[in-house]
Amino acid sequence: MENQGRACTFRTVAEKSKQKMTENLPSFAELHALVFDADRIPYALMAIILSLIVGMVTGPRSGNANPMIWIWVDSLFGWLGERLDKKQRSKADLSFRGFMIMAVAIVLFAGLGEICTYLSARYAFYGLTQTVLLTLGLSVGSVYFVLLRLYFALSQKKEMVKGAFYGVARTSRINLNSTDDFGITRVGMTMAARTFDKALVAPVFWYLVGGFTAMFVYSCIAGLAWRFGKDGFSRGLGDVPLALEKLLGVVPAILSTALISLASIFTPTANIVKSISAWWGKGAPYAQGWLPLSAMAWTLGVTLGGPAKDIGGSAIKSDWVGPKGATAKITPGHLRRALYILVMAQLLFISALLGAYLWSSYLLA
Repeated sequence: MENQGRACTFRTVAEKSKQKMTENLPSFAELHALVFDADRIPYALMAIILSLIVGMVTGPRSGNANPMIWIWVDSLFGWLGERLDKKQRSKADLSFRGFMIMAVAIVLFAGLGEICTYLSARYAFYGLTQTVLLTLGLSVGSVYFVLLRLYFALSQKKEMVKGAFYGVARTSRINLNSTDDFGITRVGMTMAARTFDKALVAPVFWYLVGGFTAMFVYSCIAGLAWRFGKDGFSRGLGDVPLALEKLLGVVPAILSTALISLASIFTPTANIVKSISAWWGKGAPYAQGWLPLSAMAWTLGVTLGGPAKDIGGSAIKSDWVGPKGATAKITPGHLRRALYILVMAQLLFISALLGAYLWSSYLLA
């Protein structure tokens, strides 16, 4: 009897200890809230729609369809980088200069993010302020504007769509005079995959995780990588921004790839099996577009990438990306299907955000 009493006592103590530990552990809802702030999702959805409408109506600013933060980065630091990027300097010296530019830029744009946080709280206007400020890191409608003009220019007479090539060249920083129509179409399809990842999914991801400050910092780094990275052929100045952007962009890029792969289900002639196989095949390097670009090439059965020149005249020896035996002679029809995938991927992204918001509401109910 005495032994049975002791056994009962030990079991009681163990159960109480287990219960106490369970009570101290955060709930699933609390862990979910630690990952991102679900209350920001409605503003993200409204910002995506606003960026789509305004971009389609007004077009890109000065032909550049990238987010406004990238354009500010170019205006503030582009000239400085050009002055500091001296060919006679060593790669280590150029990397240090790129690091210093990036450090100053991050401090500046982190401060702008804090200002936006204050403005959105102080002058909410029913969430309109937060929505408008968030569009500074996004680019949706402007990308469609530029790519649709490119499609019509390639499928019709070029003279009928004035300035169609300029927007693609400014946005991608590729000199389109250095390639033929096939190469121009490849650049346009590459632009579709990369802007979906870097100018939509990634900034929204970091906004949900860390608010305006995180979104501004990421967009600043992505803008520097776009301006100086040269698809990994920067000779040093863009190496540090590219490395840091890779650190921050891996998770959003995987999400973007999943959305592009799923979008292939709804796209004529696209192949989801090939798209998924791109995840494990020899795809594009991260600086060139990584998994999102690979998924775009594999699902449509084409070869993207290839050597080119940037608008500054530097050689860009990009890898050829695509499944074995795929053609690099890209037609306007391929660009049309890439645009269709872009539309479907963005609709899936919006649906995912809505689902996450409803799921968060259920957890907190």
